[in-house]
Amino acid sequence: MAELAGLVQRLELAVGRLESMSGGGGGVSSPAAGSGAVSAYVEAYDGLISGPVAQYAALSQKIGGDVQKHAEMIKQAFSCQRQLLVTASRSQKPSDSALAPLLAPVSKVIEEVQAFREKNRSSPFFNHLSAVSESIPALGWVAMAPKPGPFVKDMQDAAMFYTNRVLKDYKEKDKMHVDWVNAYVSIWTELQAYIKQHHTTGLSWSKTGPVASASGGAPAPPPPGPPPPPMDFGEKSSGGDSGAVSRNALFASLNKGADITKGLKHVSDDKKTHKNPALKAQSGPLPSGPKPFASRPTAAASPARTLPPVLELDGKKWKVENQEGAQGLVISDTELKQVVYAFKCNNSTLQVKGKINSIILDNCKKMGLVFDDVVGIVEVINCRDVKVQVIGKVPTISINKTDGCHVYLSKDSMSCEIISAKSSEMNVLVPNKDGEYTEIPVPEQFKTIWDGSKLVTTATEIAG
Repeated sequence: MAELAGLVQRLELAVGRLESMSGGGGGVSSPAAGSGAVSAYVEAYDGLISGPVAQYAALSQKIGGDVQKHAEMIKQAFSCQRQLLVTASRSQKPSDSALAPLLAPVSKVIEEVQAFREKNRSSPFFNHLSAVSESIPALGWVAMAPKPGPFVKDMQDAAMFYTNRVLKDYKEKDKMHVDWVNAYVSIWTELQAYIKQHHTTGLSWSKTGPVASASGGAPAPPPPGPPPPPMDFGEKSSGGDSGAVSRNALFASLNKGADITKGLKHVSDDKKTHKNPALKAQSGPLPSGPKPFASRPTAAASPARTLPPVLELDGKKWKVENQEGAQGLVISDTELKQVVYAFKCNNSTLQVKGKINSIILDNCKKMGLVFDDVVGIVEVINCRDVKVQVIGKVPTISINKTDGCHVYLSKDSMSCEIISAKSSEMNVLVPNKDGEYTEIPVPEQFKTIWDGSKLVTTATEIAG
């Protein structure tokens, strides 16, 4: 069945090539188009689709269920990206406003893939869905100049947390799921090699031909506001996120600096009330009350200073600092007396092997921590959207001033004490007998009463 599905995928690609060749025969073709034929880099991309993508789709079909449904979306995403590559090979690069509609089809499928995962959190294949959902933004490499290849690598590493769970759950049960992981991971490995060869510093556009547009004719009208990126790679997606577009528009306006006043309409002196008493009399008396604060002129903000990343052993302390998008950080040469201190690490993952004294995450965002054994305490302070997974044992986990924390306990760490203060969106995931996890929210709201001799505090029913 897997071989048959792969053959069907190759036939679909062959038909697509014939259609593109026949469709490009009329009119004037750019040299990049090869007089109607697809360019070399589109042909190479077809090899990626007919190879690892087809293998992943075939294995997904054999697994079936939600995994198969997800694979259909992935095939559609690669098909949409292929069409963008065809356009780029035959057209000159458009303006940023005209580029957004060209990126929209892939962006839409990425959102659908991630929304499907969120809607199926109870799926028996949730780890499969999560591995795909965490890494599918890699298809946004077309907008990631000048380092599209490293970006894909980061997204591939982001899936490692869940692919490892699939391997752990099925390596002794069903080899097909192990093959599925290997096939899926190879998609991103092959894509990195493809990008390195054909699009090293960004998507390659034709030097000749018409300027690209979504309609293929006149350039598409600019969207209302600055174009959104292919995906908000850092945030969770639950379908269309109009809030992200609004934030992008706001940030773009702020980034204009002094140019933001260029869109304001000039007011002549005869229309200014402080220079024309008659207008002031017509407008009536001003409302009484406190005067609003006048904005103070401030000096132009200096650009934020970027500190170099640090991963080193300083005495008994492992210092992990200023890591940005560093997936796959590993500390393996550990001793019982050592501690790990991670500070200002964002969009990164850290694995600590062996038995260690304590671990602290401080001021980290979108940080993943996996560790074996801690004899003291794991502290999460001033963080946002972090995931902590225990492989062995830990006696205490402290969560303080943190918004968004998922703690994955192991079977050996079920007696762990979790202490929280001034934190929200905390969840503890407890393993079941079948290897799956049950997610339980940590209470955030409490009720306190005086019983005549002391205060008694209990969690409320609606907590968490």
